[in-house]
Amino acid sequence: MKFDIKKFWKKLWFILWKDDSLKGWIVSIVFLFVFIKFVFFPALSFVTGTSLPLAIVESCSMYHEGIFFHDFNEWWEVHEAKYSAYGFTKEQFKDFVFEDGFNKGDILFIIRAKPEKLKVGDVIIFDAGQKNPVIHRIIDTRYEDGEYVFSTIGDNNNGQLSIEKEITEEQLMGKAIFKLAPYLGWGKLVFFEGSRPESEKGFCNQN
Repeated sequence: MKFDIKKFWKKLWFILWKDDSLKGWIVSIVFLFVFIKFVFFPALSFVTGTSLPLAIVESCSMYHEGIFFHDFNEWWEVHEAKYSAYGFTKEQFKDFVFEDGFNKGDILFIIRAKPEKLKVGDVIIFDAGQKNPVIHRIIDTRYEDGEYVFSTIGDNNNGQLSIEKEITEEQLMGKAIFKLAPYLGWGKLVFFEGSRPESEKGFCNQN
């Protein structure tokens, strides 16, 4: 029997978008899962040049107090000493990407991180040899022994972590360029909150 491709697509279209039965819902969910995992993400990875084109923020290390009603001047007064130690001025920081930080649960759009084009103030995502990658701000770049080495810090951290003082090119996973969807990542994070340490659970401090 000859396969009628037109009839097949017509039937599939009906099941995916018009069939309100349980069968229709199950087929739609499976189809979307397969499409996102095997078509959308591979295509997005190809376009952006990174295996992680979308990243969910899983900690408060880049959080700025009062992120929805953010007062940069007030925030800078609290964190000035930390950044002054690295030679940053208030005016410089205001020109950085994500100058207002970002929040736990935000989804960031990531592109390939070209080592030679990264600069102080950029926000990179890198493999720190832990369960999850780290997304922090570059505070120093240098070129030594034929490769670039980076140093980062979290805007909301008191100081540097040992794992971010010397980040090599091989550790780079991407560069964050904008916030795609605030808080939407909580749809995934909520399933893992129970296994987190008490100090890392819930929303970032809103005080």
